[in-house]
Amino acid sequence: MEERMQETINPVEEPTPEQIEEQIEEAAPEPVEEQTPPTPAKPPEAVIRIKHASVRFNIAGEKVDNLKEYFVKLVKRELRFKEFYALKDFSIVIMKGESWALIGPNGAGKSTLLKLICGILTPYRGSVEVKGEIAPLIELGAGFDPNLTAKENIFINGAVLGHSRKFMREQYEKIVEFAELEDFMDLPIKNYSSGMRARLGFAVATVVEPDILIIDEVLAVGDAAFQRKCRDRIRELQAKGVTLIFVSHAKAPVLELCEHAVWLDHGEMKKIGSTKHVYWAYEQDLVKKRKEKQRRLRLQQQQQQQQQQEQQEQMEKKQ
Repeated sequence: MEERMQETINPVEEPTPEQIEEQIEEAAPEPVEEQTPPTPAKPPEAVIRIKHASVRFNIAGEKVDNLKEYFVKLVKRELRFKEFYALKDFSIVIMKGESWALIGPNGAGKSTLLKLICGILTPYRGSVEVKGEIAPLIELGAGFDPNLTAKENIFINGAVLGHSRKFMREQYEKIVEFAELEDFMDLPIKNYSSGMRARLGFAVATVVEPDILIIDEVLAVGDAAFQRKCRDRIRELQAKGVTLIFVSHAKAPVLELCEHAVWLDHGEMKKIGSTKHVYWAYEQDLVKKRKEKQRRLRLQQQQQQQQQQEQQEQMEKKQ
């Protein structure tokens, strides 16, 4: 009995220092790895900045048939000119990687704006700032010599765009393959159709990744398969951050390729915003103008009929 009582009374053994250190290590929280703060994303960069730009042309007020008559009138200060503003007080900021459509009727100022961005024209008033390399497809056959072969024109067009002959030689097969003109490279450009010239021009312009790609109605002359091929190429460039400025009267490619749009009319900006909303407003305006034109035609027809009836009544009275 006494032995049992002594066993129960014996104190619990105290842990050794080694055991205490082990317990402390087990209870200590796991070290948290230091996380470096994420680097802030770079703000989007403006590649095109236009401020209150206007483009003015002088149109002769009278016809001058020869150079002698022109100089005589110039000396006598008899020449009269009318001012024509192709673009009026236009402002826009386009950021890197954005896609913009320019829409509007013929003569609205779309091509003038593109030439202003490319540096072909200078503003009469305002300022234009462009950063980066531009690949322009503004006019069909621009940069091509009609008397030279397509092969020779590839190197000439490449030189106009700032590429070396060595670079164009390396890219030659790629250009010909994309344009699908393998059997026609030794023909003069003057024998090419408009669609073939568009193929060659697009292939040369997009052989590299420009900072800004400008397309003005060039793709409208190609066949459906090549247009689809060009749109696929444009989307590839857009995915790599290329800025697109696109002009077309066709609704489908505008909505497909562009996120933003500007509606121009008589050189003035009518509306700017998302492509869907701007194009809807543009279509509504076209419908309104078409109805107004039909109304005026009906009114003219009614007036003509009324005049004919009055003339007929007068003739009957005379008889």
